[in-house]
Amino acid sequence: MLKQVSVYAENKKGTMQKITGILLDENINILGSVTNDSAEYGIIRMVVSDPKKAVEALEKAGYLCRMTDVLGVEVEDEVGNLHKLLQALDESNIDVDYIYLSFNRDSGKPIMVIHTEDVMEVEMCIASKGFSLL
Repeated sequence: MLKQVSVYAENKKGTMQKITGILLDENINILGSVTNDSAEYGIIRMVVSDPKKAVEALEKAGYLCRMTDVLGVEVEDEVGNLHKLLQALDESNIDVDYIYLSFNRDSGKPIMVIHTEDVMEVEMCIASKGFSLL
């Protein structure tokens, strides 16, 4: 299981650069991320090298943050593997709230970062179907 940092930020020029600058100053590496925006605000979801330190630094700078559990599922870099993972989840009647891509720096393999309602239950299900979890 991984910890994800969600940052709620105003949708204006330079915001992402300010956030990445804060993480740079704290020597925190972004391992994977996805950004969803609306007219005024957005959510930046990230898996980082030190989530607790990232939340502390970003909140100190005035950002609203939340830390949540997500799954990191390592897959082979082959056509159809994301489909196989999603199919395994569907067969177990598991809804995926969102998914984004990272990669394992040691193996070089893709990692699908997945958020679901019950991360612990899904973790057991995925492992029982032969997928590698981080």
